[in-house]
Amino acid sequence: MPNFAKLLSGSRASHYLGIIIWITPLLILNNGENSLMPYDEAVYAVRARWMLESGDWLTPQSWGELVYEKTPGPYWWLAFVYKVFGISEVTSRLPAQIACIVSLLVIYEITVMLLNKRIAYLASSILGVSFLWLQSSRLANANLMTICIAFLGLCCLLKAELNPKYRYYWSFFAGLSFALGLLIRGQLIFVLLIALVPYLIWKNQRHRLLCNSMLYVGFIIGLIPTFAWFLLSWLRYGSVVFEQFFGLAFRIALEQRNGNSFLFYLWNTPIKAFPWAFFSILGLIIVSKRPVNSNHWILIVCPLVILTEISLVSTRLPHYALMLYPFMAILAAVAFDWLGEIYNNNLNIRKFRFIPRNLSYLFGGLGGLIFIAGIVLYTGILPINFEQNINIKNYAIIGLVLGVSWLTLPLIWTVRHRFGKKFLTAKYWIASWLLSAWLGLAVAGATGLFSNYNPDIKVFLQQRAIASALQNNSIHFVVQQTDALTTGGNEALLLLTFYTPHWGKRFKQVLEVPTGSYAWVSPEPSVGLSTAYRHLGTFRGWKLIQLVKEGAGTE
Repeated sequence: MPNFAKLLSGSRASHYLGIIIWITPLLILNNGENSLMPYDEAVYAVRARWMLESGDWLTPQSWGELVYEKTPGPYWWLAFVYKVFGISEVTSRLPAQIACIVSLLVIYEITVMLLNKRIAYLASSILGVSFLWLQSSRLANANLMTICIAFLGLCCLLKAELNPKYRYYWSFFAGLSFALGLLIRGQLIFVLLIALVPYLIWKNQRHRLLCNSMLYVGFIIGLIPTFAWFLLSWLRYGSVVFEQFFGLAFRIALEQRNGNSFLFYLWNTPIKAFPWAFFSILGLIIVSKRPVNSNHWILIVCPLVILTEISLVSTRLPHYALMLYPFMAILAAVAFDWLGEIYNNNLNIRKFRFIPRNLSYLFGGLGGLIFIAGIVLYTGILPINFEQNINIKNYAIIGLVLGVSWLTLPLIWTVRHRFGKKFLTAKYWIASWLLSAWLGLAVAGATGLFSNYNPDIKVFLQQRAIASALQNNSIHFVVQQTDALTTGGNEALLLLTFYTPHWGKRFKQVLEVPTGSYAWVSPEPSVGLSTAYRHLGTFRGWKLIQLVKEGAGTE
């Protein structure tokens, strides 16, 4: 039996606790108002709810239409959470939040094996305050769950290499993790697997992982749930299961969205991961200058292969780059560790001593500009027009906090190097970088920017007549085309489906709806909205009506 007291008393336990304390407030801070994002949050939430309420855990569906585009792991997990904790925005986002915390701990372990504990702790801290990573960690989708299980597989591979005594156990769990990743997010798990191929092949003489039979045993056992689901679905529905599943893969590979070119990730990812992406480039250079070892295959080759993979696919979206973020965080941590040594004058490299100084002044100056911009936006000194649904003061507050935080960078540098206050070591300087991002993201969460994506639906549904009708009646849906297989579904339909407590049936014509019942009616002209009805309200073209007898009055 392992000595748990010894395990918990070590620095690893304190680092684990520090990581959890660091990320948890960022995952839960909000303004008390929550609403789902139609894509992909409402898509996953609605399909999981269908499974729970229908009792059919085999079939992904949306209003009677099969949607076999993705494997069912996320739907099962969400449906289980709904069964235990109830259906809400908070419970919908719980799996991704848990996956985020586990991912940070896994990345810590991976970095400890590749580098050291100091850089590992820093890498997990940086990853937690990366904008797109944090936003995805607070969304009800499968992205973070997939990344979590994929990197858990990588962690097990490295442990199998470094612990020969237990390599069979770790190899088994590595294969099992990668196979279960197929159940969570289908094709996406292969992005990391393909990126690991160079490491697995060219270093096989040393780690012998490809010769370990338990790796394949774990993989085969992990495939059983996915294969069983495919088999049972095929027996019930036939070839349409595979047509839809592989059809999505081909659409992603061949369809270009929003005109995003091959170079999309080279400019979009640095923006979404600012400023860490730029430090990761410095970290990449630092690692490449070191003697070649297995670290190069993981820290250099692997992210470059992933970048190539996602760039070659015609559908290029920002969240497809999330698989790169753990590598960027590790490399950025390498850069900060190196810069910290220069800051403390521990490295006798005079030609690089200007880098921490210039970075401090550069971001301090940028912070000053952001602070001034925040004041202008918050006070409205300059008459600037924005979209009506944008609360610009929320963004102004974020700018004020981030601007003031970045102004501490040149202050810390100056006090140490100009006034000789040696107690302000690199730890304070690096902490200023991290806390600046943390405070900015915390304020963004507290203002609802990470949780309240469609406030208009909550305002609409809180109207007395509408709230009463929804709580006390089953609501039918009248719609011809749901677009479930083309875009994931009509945005308004997805939101109304999730926020309707009691589902009725789906009809294609208003005439089919029983008299006296309530229905959400699509704005499609073909539904035939000419029958007598009582109109309760309209949300993005969708009308909530009660069917009445002819001559009893209409809207």
